[in-house]
Amino acid sequence: MSEQVFLTEEVSPAEHKMRLDKFLALQIPELSRSQIQRLISQGNVSCEDVYIADNSFKVHTGDVYQIVVPAPEEPEPQAEAIPLDIVYEDDDVIVVNKAAGMTVHPGAGINSGTLVNALLYHCKDSLSGIGGVKRPGIVHRIDKETSGLLVVAKNDTAHRFLSEQFAEHSIERTYIAVVYGVPTPPEGRIEGNIARSRFDRKKMALVESGGKFAATNYKTLEKFRNAAAVVQCNLETGRTHQIRVHLSSRGNALIGDKVYIKNKKTALPFSVALKEKIVAFPRQALHAKSLGFIHPRRQQFMQFDSVLPGDMMQLIADLREIS
Repeated sequence: MSEQVFLTEEVSPAEHKMRLDKFLALQIPELSRSQIQRLISQGNVSCEDVYIADNSFKVHTGDVYQIVVPAPEEPEPQAEAIPLDIVYEDDDVIVVNKAAGMTVHPGAGINSGTLVNALLYHCKDSLSGIGGVKRPGIVHRIDKETSGLLVVAKNDTAHRFLSEQFAEHSIERTYIAVVYGVPTPPEGRIEGNIARSRFDRKKMALVESGGKFAATNYKTLEKFRNAAAVVQCNLETGRTHQIRVHLSSRGNALIGDKVYIKNKKTALPFSVALKEKIVAFPRQALHAKSLGFIHPRRQQFMQFDSVLPGDMMQLIADLREIS
């Protein structure tokens, strides 16, 4: 596919001083607002040969804007015959149950063994190019050490449609977590803006100002005395590390979470043998269990569910020894 060039109509008096990204989104429905914002920031939008890289730039009456959508680059990641647990697939989407330990897409020196490498092999040329060279078809992600369901777009129309649902927070996502302690109250809603921690660039944190609004609805499904619990989390938003940050802020860090765990957790009343098993748990105990969205072509709501992986089932079985 070669690069695409779009020209807008002249800015009308009614649109004068409208934000550039909003104006372009109205003018070019083929592109989502997030795509347009990315194209602006990458220097692909101009007016009278002047490039504008500010999404909040105010348009003026009579202006005509040009948007260049670069041709998708040849994927740098190589196709790799990595087994995938495919829950559903058609011409538009593929739903994958990702194993813990698999990175979703290349980055930070990781160029192989990712979900993208596996998808390139499985899907051949049928992946959306919107995600770019290193993220073909990828609409959303879950952490490397989190297991569970993701939906991948196989064409650009599906990518745009799914991206809009994620932007509107209309995607249904349910996670299962195993945490230290028992949430108080056992059921509720946690909200608070999340941003990169000022003290540790590897962590996200709740902030009083700035950041992005985040809300998590949770419910305790099973508790093991006051030492640990199985918690169901339903996301209203989808911020980086959202569940991990929100539960940790309540004193209920995920078992196995090396980033948000507090040292005092090792003092909880586990037996020596059980404590050794818990400390040895190799990842954050978090699984994306169910996923629901409106299908881009059928316009019907579809929901998918997955069973807990073996390591989390074993962890829960071990914890039941103290109940």
